[in-house]
Amino acid sequence: MPIIKSAKKAARQSVKHTEHNKEIKKSIKTAYKTFKADPSAENLRKAQSEYDKAAKKGLIKKNTASRRKAALAKIAKAAGIKPTASAKSAKTTAKSATKPAAKKANTAKKATAAKKTTTKAKTAAKSTKKPAAKKSTTKKSA
Repeated sequence: MPIIKSAKKAARQSVKHTEHNKEIKKSIKTAYKTFKADPSAENLRKAQSEYDKAAKKGLIKKNTASRRKAALAKIAKAAGIKPTASAKSAKTTAKSATKPAAKKANTAKKATAAKKTTTKAKTAAKSTKKPAAKKSTTKKSA
């Protein structure tokens, strides 16, 4: 049994985290079983979403989630299901279509601003230069 206060708290947190992780793993398993029982695009989307959430939270590794999602896609392909594009991916494709034009405009603005600042810096540098101090040319006698 822990004696130090922080160790006691860590033990309490460990119990809570374990319960929470069990719930997430259970939801993954039920989503997978639901998809296996009734392969549909909606069930596929839900199961893949569960894997993504678990990977994001660190419950399973990213590659594990990817491997399991690929297995789901293989089952879906065998069942003749075509995965539908999610709303999130549709938004990202719409954004990526407008990005190149916006990038060009931003790049042009940045270039003109950079030219202005370099010109100002050059003129300021010229005006602040002091003439070099003359060295004395007296010879040392040996």
